[in-house]
Amino acid sequence: MQVVRNGRRTRRQAALAALAVCGVLALTACQGGEDGTAPGAPTPSVPAVPSTTASTAAKPSAAASASKPAPKPTAIATGAKKPTPPAPAATCDHKMPIAPDLLSLRRYTPEGGSHNLIIQHGNWSCGSKDTEGATFEPVGKETFIPIAESAKITATAPIVTGVEPKPVTLHELISWVTAHPDSGLPFRYHLGADGAIDTLDEIYLSD
Repeated sequence: MQVVRNGRRTRRQAALAALAVCGVLALTACQGGEDGTAPGAPTPSVPAVPSTTASTAAKPSAAASASKPAPKPTAIATGAKKPTPPAPAATCDHKMPIAPDLLSLRRYTPEGGSHNLIIQHGNWSCGSKDTEGATFEPVGKETFIPIAESAKITATAPIVTGVEPKPVTLHELISWVTAHPDSGLPFRYHLGADGAIDTLDEIYLSD
């Protein structure tokens, strides 16, 4: 009986001794450092991670580079000629080459038993006699128009003296035209109901 009690006491003491050893070991581990390393043990070095922020900011992204248009090359040509500006458009205000009331007097003929003036139709070079430098330009073929014996006719130089219109008779006009054929003097005319000229007015041309 005494032997059994001694055996139990021995086992209890051994267990208490083991617990004491475990407590000492746990306390030593805590005092060695918070990271669990033993005192004096070398601290493992952590490799530095390269920062990509600075390099990313320094280099523009591919999308940003693509959005910017490429600069156009500029070439300076030595001695290059400047393009010639286009010529100014014509200022004539008429569209038809023939004026309905103008004629160029050429000759006279009594064929058919009536008085006929051989004429050419035409127009002013820049659409109006008031335009500086305008000239009367006959166009087309020669034709003839009958003129009435009683037609009202006015003339200026060179048919009569002076630039002011003066009335003349048909015979005075015929005499001058016969003596000066193909003068091409411009006249404004009007046709009567019978198709013959009943009004004929010379337009003075300055020298």
